[in-house]
Amino acid sequence: MTPTAMPSLQTPSASWTTRAVALWDRLERSLNTLQPLAALLARLYVAQVFFLSGLTKLRDWDITLALFADEYHVPLLSPAVAAALGTAGELVLPVLLVLGLAGRFAALGLSVVNGVAVLALAEIAPAALQQHITWGVLLAALALYGCGPWSLGPVLRRWVLRGA
Repeated sequence: MTPTAMPSLQTPSASWTTRAVALWDRLERSLNTLQPLAALLARLYVAQVFFLSGLTKLRDWDITLALFADEYHVPLLSPAVAAALGTAGELVLPVLLVLGLAGRFAALGLSVVNGVAVLALAEIAPAALQQHITWGVLLAALALYGCGPWSLGPVLRRWVLRGA
């Protein structure tokens, strides 16, 4: 067998690898352009869940106090204090999250509210637990990566730095 008749064991051609890398780069750029939208959608979704929960608690305060006294057993806090702090967190932190003002702080705060809600319930249905896990993952991503460029935090930061 002559050397030219043997099958080639060389690396793929440069043109194939160049095309593959270019395709991968194009895909990455496309996904990167979607990051601000994904962060905004995550912020809106999680904020709506917690804000509506806070409004429900506020709407009938006597029932909220009864729930915190009888059903939600928050450690180290009296039922009235736990109800007030939980409701305030569910009303204020989602607004900050949607606006992207102190967004990482808001995401971390809502993570605490979310975690306490799971721990405070003696029994939680599997579907409800799955929802809390989903919210926790989204809040963790927002806390780690920030609210993205479509938020008021970066705008406010630039405005303050320009005036300094």
